[in-house]
Parts: sequence; structure tokens; C-alpha cells
Amino acid sequence: MADERDEAQRRMKAVATEVRSAAARGAADAASEEENRASARKGALFLGAVVAAYVVYLVLSGQMATFVEALSDVDLRWVAGAAFCFVMYFIFGVLAYAIAVYLDHDSPVGILDLMSVEASGIFFGNLTPMMAGAVPSQIVRLTRTGLDVGEASATQFTRFIMFQLAVVLFAALMLVAKLSFFFEAYGNIVVLNLLVFGVHLAECVGLFVICLCPGLVMRVGNWAIEFLSKRGWLKNRKKMDEMVNVQVMEFSEAFKRAARDLPSMGLTLLVTMAQLASLYMIPWFVLHAFGRTGDFLECLAAGSMVQMVASAVPLPGGTGGAEGGFVMFYRHMFGPATSAGFLVWRIVTFFAPTIIAAPLLGLTTRNRTASIYHRVQRLKSGRRGGGASVRIDPKRLRK
Repeated sequence: MADERDEAQRRMKAVATEVRSAAARGAADAASEEENRASARKGALFLGAVVAAYVVYLVLSGQMATFVEALSDVDLRWVAGAAFCFVMYFIFGVLAYAIAVYLDHDSPVGILDLMSVEASGIFFGNLTPMMAGAVPSQIVRLTRTGLDVGEASATQFTRFIMFQLAVVLFAALMLVAKLSFFFEAYGNIVVLNLLVFGVHLAECVGLFVICLCPGLVMRVGNWAIEFLSKRGWLKNRKKMDEMVNVQVMEFSEAFKRAARDLPSMGLTLLVTMAQLASLYMIPWFVLHAFGRTGDFLECLAAGSMVQMVASAVPLPGGTGGAEGGFVMFYRHMFGPATSAGFLVWRIVTFFAPTIIAAPLLGLTTRNRTASIYHRVQRLKSGRRGGGASVRIDPKRLRK
């Protein structure tokens, strides 16, 4: 009897611990999401003010008539083509997540969940400085599918690293392929291209250093924390300690787990490259919408530079960098229609996706009886319906 009583008590303690853990996780998720939403609201207000200021500028500078005239001649078929490119950008983003989920044969994450995760990255990324809200919001969304924080972080961190690597690799390929074009079209501005590329390359290298040498990063980080703290320059030491001594190791372990399957990482990289190409080719469609022509590869190369400049500006939506980058790299292509071309490009790549992404945040997979892996296996074997015998462990389903 005593043994049974002890066993019952142990089980009750285990259940109580699990409940407290779930409650703590739920509270952390709620706090993180509320922080993201507050930042997104501020970003939306800021961008509204920017649009108003842009209209005032067009009026005061006398460009409004030219702007309206250019818009009146837009070929909507090409604009639709540009919009379709962004749809493909979204689809490739979902597919990149699906590859990671497919490797976990019993993952509770479904396609609708992944659509919500990608939409979350677009929505919160567009409305926060340097897209800072994208990764936290996507991790929170993944935990709501049943993944624990470690699994969600591993999926998201791997995706984040592959995305950053793809950005740098794509830009490097464009610089090599079109370096003569950059020199002929922009002259000394090519130095800015190389500087922006260098910044992103340094960020990518830094990520790999964190992944492969976490001990070194932690030692350097703790030294820096101590140095700044002694001089009173560190406002929130607890947060920095958490980042250096906990998150660095989690980030590294997540990457190393994913790196065990190099073919899947390679496939993720290829899909991400296709995703970026879908985004960078949009200006080519916009150019044709205004009755102008341009070399496709040159538009692609310029598009990669514009996005890199915009992402380096610490304001919601890359405000300032997006405008300056577009004018700098596309003015000679659009001519007097540059302002109107920028507006159409910005609507297709930023304003419309942000608005459309909002209602997609609530998407969730209802039928979780079979994982993506098992559904794909059923399709390969030619079986329909079926799958009733393949069920996801109920413990992995978030209530």
C-alpha cells in the first residue's frame, strides 16, 4: 500500500509539474504575442504617417500630376503577374517549413499551421524594425501546434539560418553575374552594393560562428556583459544573460540537430533561393506594367540589392532604405514613372501582403490524425482517404 501511495504521489507531482510548465509556457507565449502586437500597432501607425508624408511630398514638389498620369497608364495584367510572384514567394516559404516538418514523422504541424506561421512572419516582420518581430511570433505560432519550445525553436532557427544564407548567396551570385552592369549603371555606387553585401555576409558568418562555436561566443558574451555592467552601460543584464548563456546554446543545438540531415538542408536552401527569386523579379513585372522593358537578370540583381538595403534600415518596413534603394537602383529603368513604379512595387511587396496576412494568422489545422510525412507516404502509395491507423501521439497535440 505504501508503495502504491508513493507511486500515486509521484504521478500527481509529475502531472502538477506538467500543468505548471504548460501554464508558464502559455503565459510566456501570451506575453510574447502581446509584445509583438504592440510593436506591430506602433509600426502600422508609423507607416501610415510615412504614406501621408509621401503624398504631401508629391504635392509640394509638383510631381503629383506626373504621378497620377503614370498610374493611369498601368497595365493591370503585369501587376497581376507581379502579385502572382508574391503568392509564389509565400508558397515557397510554406514549403521550406514543410520540409523541416516532414522530417519529424509524427509532427502534429499541418499545412494550414505552416501557412499561419509564414503569414505571421510577413505581418509582424513588416511592422517591426528590421523584421525583429518575425522570428518570435513564428516560434510562438509553432508552439501552438503542439511542438514544445525546443522543437519550435529548432524548426524556426534552421529556417532563419537557411534564409540568411540564401540572401547572401543570391546576392553574391548576382554581383558576380552582373558586376559589369553595376559599374556601368551606378558607377561608384557599386561601393554601397559591396558594403551592404559585406554587412549581410558578416551577419551570416556570425550566425554560423554561434552555431558551431557556442562556447567561444558565450565566453566573449559574458566578458562583454561584465564590461558593460561595470560601467553602468547595460540596462537589462538579466535579459542579456539569458541570451548569451541560454539562447546561444539552444540556437547551436538546434542547428546541429538539423545539420545531421544535410540533403534536407540543401533542399531547404534551394527552395529559399526560389522564394527570393520570386520576390526579386517583381520589379521586372512592374516595369512592364508601365510599358517599359528591362533585362530580366539586371532587374533581379537590382532587386536583391534593394531588399538588402531596406533590411539594413532599423525602421518598420525598411522605411527610407526601401525608397532610397528603389530610386537608386531603378530610376534609370523607370525614368519619370519612378515614383509611380515605387508605389505599385511597394503595394505588391509590402502593403497588400501585410493586410492580407492579418486574417491568415488564425489558420490552424483541424484534422491532426496524420502527420505531413504520413500523408505524403499515403499519396506515394496511391492510397486515398486511409490513414486512420496512423495517428499522432495525443501528448503532442496542443489543446
